[in-house]
Amino acid sequence: MKYAKNEAKEHARAHMRGIWAAALNPFLPDGALDEAGLRRNIRHWIDDLDIKGLFIAGKQGEFFSMSVPERKRNFEIAVDECGGRAGTIMSVSDQNFDTVLELARHAQDCGADYIVVHAPVLHFVSDPDEIVFNYYKAICDAVDIGIAMWSHPDSGYLMSPELCARISDLPNIVAIKYSVPREMYVRLTHMVGDKIHVSTASEVEWLDNIEELNWRLYLCSSPPYQLQTASDRRMDEYTRLAFDGKFEEARRVSRSLDPVREAIRSTKPADKPQAHGKYWQELLGQTGGSVRFPMLELTNEEKTATREAFEACGLKL
Repeated sequence: MKYAKNEAKEHARAHMRGIWAAALNPFLPDGALDEAGLRRNIRHWIDDLDIKGLFIAGKQGEFFSMSVPERKRNFEIAVDECGGRAGTIMSVSDQNFDTVLELARHAQDCGADYIVVHAPVLHFVSDPDEIVFNYYKAICDAVDIGIAMWSHPDSGYLMSPELCARISDLPNIVAIKYSVPREMYVRLTHMVGDKIHVSTASEVEWLDNIEELNWRLYLCSSPPYQLQTASDRRMDEYTRLAFDGKFEEARRVSRSLDPVREAIRSTKPADKPQAHGKYWQELLGQTGGSVRFPMLELTNEEKTATREAFEACGLKL
C-alpha cells in the first residue's frame, strides 16, 4: 500500500489521472491466459501509448469466465509489468461476497493501487439503496485500499446520484465508473465536487466532460489502445490539449478520429464485443487471442469486414 486508508481520497486525487484503459485478456486456443501476450500488450500500452493506468480483470477482460486463482494471477502480472510506471485498478467484482473480499485483499497485498467493485445483481428488489450502501460499506470496512464504485445496467438497476454521493463519504471510496445516462453523471459530479473522481467509459463524451465538468480521469474502456498506435496518439493528443484549455484544437484532433470510431462501430457484432476488440488489436500488431465460452468468436466474414474497415480508417501504424 502506497497510502493509508484515510489518505486514499487524497492519493487518488493526486495520482488517479489521465487516460486509464480496460484490458482485454488474451487467451490461448486451449483457453489458458496468454501471460506473455498480456505482458507485451501492457508494455506497449505504457511505453508506446503513455496510458496512465490499467483496469484489470473487468468485463472487457472476461472476468466472469475466470477462476479466482486466474484472476489473482491476472492482478499479479499487471502489477509486475506496470512496475510503478502506470497505475492499476483491479476488478474484484463477484456475486459471492467472500470472493469479493478475497480478491480485494489479494489486490491490496500484491501491490495494486486501487480496486473497483460493481454494484451487485439483486433479485426481486425494487429499492436497492440501503442494500447497496451497506454492501460498499462492508467492503470499505474490510480493506484499506482505495475503492471505485461501478454502476451499470447489467446489475439490473442503476445507482442514483444521491446513493453514489452518500457512498462517496466512506473513507476509502475514491472514484466511480458510472455507466449511466449523461444527466445522471453530470448531477453526481456537481454533488461530489472533487471528493471522488466521476468517470464513464464513453470515449466520445470524454472531451466534453473535460471541458464542461473538469474531469481529469478517463476510467475506462478499450479505446485508448484501439484508437491509437505508437505513431498515432490522437486520443492522448486531444486529451493533453483539453487539459491545457486548448479546446478548439482538441476538438479538431478528436474529430479526425471519427473514421476510426466508425470503422469500429460499424463492424462490431452486437454479440461479440470482446472477440471484435481482440481482432482489432491483432490488426494493430497487439496480442488479441481467443475469447472464452460463452463468448463467441468472429466469423471469417466478420473478420474480413473488420479488416477492410481498419485498412480504410486512417490509423497510422
